[in-house]
Amino acid sequence: MAHRGARPERHRAIALRAERRPPRELSQTEMKTLVDACDRLRDKFLLSLLKGTGLRIGEALGLRHEDLATRRRLVAVRPRANVNRARAKTWSREVPADTGLFRLYSDYLHDEYGPLDCDYVFVNLWSSPVGAPMGYSSVDRLVRRLRDRTGTAFSPHLFRHSRSICPRA
Repeated sequence: MAHRGARPERHRAIALRAERRPPRELSQTEMKTLVDACDRLRDKFLLSLLKGTGLRIGEALGLRHEDLATRRRLVAVRPRANVNRARAKTWSREVPADTGLFRLYSDYLHDEYGPLDCDYVFVNLWSSPVGAPMGYSSVDRLVRRLRDRTGTAFSPHLFRHSRSICPRA
């Protein structure tokens, strides 16, 4: 007769979490230097948006004009299918933004965006296909240019960890 406890019992291994280091942050000076190093209003607006709201780059690239409530000074983040494959990783939410950010948005629309007929806020303006939603590869090229120009090692996600809290006033 076989003994019931003869087989070794399986147990889950206990996983110990490694100590997490806090993510690197950009200083206010580094963020200002990066924004100032942008040649185009679109790029200044993109980095300023990341800096002031803490949005992820996919959330920013998926923004539509209807998502920016200028009078209420809110940016709506909505998960949706985007042709540029940008995506919001989390739920819908509204993020406060300061007046200066919306002023920069207005300047960008007036001076660079012009009469384009596209729902997306961030679009290709100087490379093909002009008027198409800006993709991750365009952001990657911008980041590489700014790294070379400023000597600052950064990724767009660092703005999320370094964001400046903007007052609602």
